[in-house]
Amino acid sequence: MRVTRHNSVGMPPPPRTPLRRVSQSSLFAVSTADPTDPHSGTAFLDAAISELADETEILQTNAEELRKLSDSLATFNESFASWLYVMRMNSLTIDWVQAPSDNSFALAKKRAERKTIAAAEEAQAKARALAAAAAAAREAETTKTMDHTEGDTTATNVSAPSKSILKKKTAKPKLTAKEKKERAIEIEKIIACLPLEFRGSDPNLRRHMEQVIEGFFDVPSRVVKLTDLIKPPDLSQARVNKCLIALVNRKVVSKNSSTGVVLYHWHGV
Repeated sequence: MRVTRHNSVGMPPPPRTPLRRVSQSSLFAVSTADPTDPHSGTAFLDAAISELADETEILQTNAEELRKLSDSLATFNESFASWLYVMRMNSLTIDWVQAPSDNSFALAKKRAERKTIAAAEEAQAKARALAAAAAAAREAETTKTMDHTEGDTTATNVSAPSKSILKKKTAKPKLTAKEKKERAIEIEKIIACLPLEFRGSDPNLRRHMEQVIEGFFDVPSRVVKLTDLIKPPDLSQARVNKCLIALVNRKVVSKNSSTGVVLYHWHGV
């Protein structure tokens, strides 16, 4: 028994058309239609296919242009990358940060000038030292010559007793404390105007200078000969002569040889 199904309202479902296979003769029928009729068969596809062919050719041309552009960009990229690499290598091998600049050459010139000035000053100092040494040698030679001359004069005077008056040495007068103080002050004032070696640089030379000055003070006339001041072994002839030269240079003592005998006259400061 056949059962008929009804929907919710009691109506039967609509009928369905069964599927059928496409007829194999339908495409043949379309292709064999009248070609003069633009609406029959496949005649309408001619214009579309022609337009599609034109567009396809244009697409191919554009694709070729894009390929050429890609090749050009690849060539440019390779060249530009090579240029950047060359510039980097150039900066690493040529652009030296510590290379000398104009300021470096200016500083080098100033250093050379300073070295030249220093060398010139050193040469001048050596020349002055040589000149001072030569002057000291000449002074020593002059002193030695004077000593020989005074020694010859003294020997001549001693060998001619008829022309010389032998005087007995008198004892030193005793000084009071006040006189000793005054004499010490005057001696200090005289030594203060002498060169540095007599002012304390050489204690022995200062002591010898004080003895020579006291030798002048012990003589009432303040006129003495070189031999009057010699007191060996402490106060030798060379020491006395050196002290007298310093006093003569400072014009504290004057030297006179007009009588044939070298005499030293005291003037003071």
